[in-house]
Amino acid sequence: MPPKDSQAMASAILRLIRDEGLRETLQKNAFTHIRQFDWNKSAKRLAEILNSELSRKKKLLSKIHIAVHNPRKALNKGNLLKTNNFNPSYIGARNDILTLIPDNVNKVLDVGCSIGTLGEQIKQSNNNVEVIGVEINEQMAKVAKEKLDSVIIEDAENINLADYFSPNYFDCIIFADILEHLENPWDVLKNATSFLNNEGVIIASIPNVRHCTTTANLLFKAYWPYRERGIHDKSHLRFFTLKNIRELFQHANLKIVSIKRNYRIIEKPHSLNKYAKYFAFSPFKDFLTFQYLVVAEKGVK
Repeated sequence: MPPKDSQAMASAILRLIRDEGLRETLQKNAFTHIRQFDWNKSAKRLAEILNSELSRKKKLLSKIHIAVHNPRKALNKGNLLKTNNFNPSYIGARNDILTLIPDNVNKVLDVGCSIGTLGEQIKQSNNNVEVIGVEINEQMAKVAKEKLDSVIIEDAENINLADYFSPNYFDCIIFADILEHLENPWDVLKNATSFLNNEGVIIASIPNVRHCTTTANLLFKAYWPYRERGIHDKSHLRFFTLKNIRELFQHANLKIVSIKRNYRIIEKPHSLNKYAKYFAFSPFKDFLTFQYLVVAEKGVK
């Protein structure tokens, strides 16, 4: 009978009342079907279902154990999300940098490419662009290799780019939150310019140590706020204000074309930060700048 068809149900009931043979046939068929079931078979089937679920759970737990205790093995086997063991602050999308990249670039070098998220964004916007990454972290580099054209696993501080590229090879070289991690960012930036063609640009994002949270911590707490991310990341070796950034690019013989700012009231991600731009006027602008985004070209072409 069709579902919810009361007329068909009534007709079927009347048919059963009137047709004794049909009633007997249904009774016999039902008894035959019931005899297929017994406690042993039912228990065995239930055990099979439970064992199958337990086996699946054990495999999942094994993957979690590998990811936690041996992340390199987890990466090699493709277990779980490959980004589980990385600082989320340094693997996310960078739309702010993506908008600064000229449309006509063909070859991009991403120094400190992390897991290749930015490079992947670049290739998604134009798949014909060759994106090459440099990354010291082997685990991150392995993930990035799946997204970029190639990744060089070396220290940005010590790499000899001449071993890999000819002069003037790139249209765009990116230093996204990497220069502050280096012992000598001045020379690293300067050396990279040899591999930038005369029409190319260097793009860098650099945290602003003059942000109000630095001042507040030093003045009112007498404390330097070491953190796992952001302006006061414990792994930062160098710190920059806007004046320091200008000197950095001047040392590399680079002409700054534009400087943009990311504003935050609170240093860490917070809902209040969306209002920061409304207070970003002199003399408060520099104290609310969380990060500078610099676009530069060769000073002498």
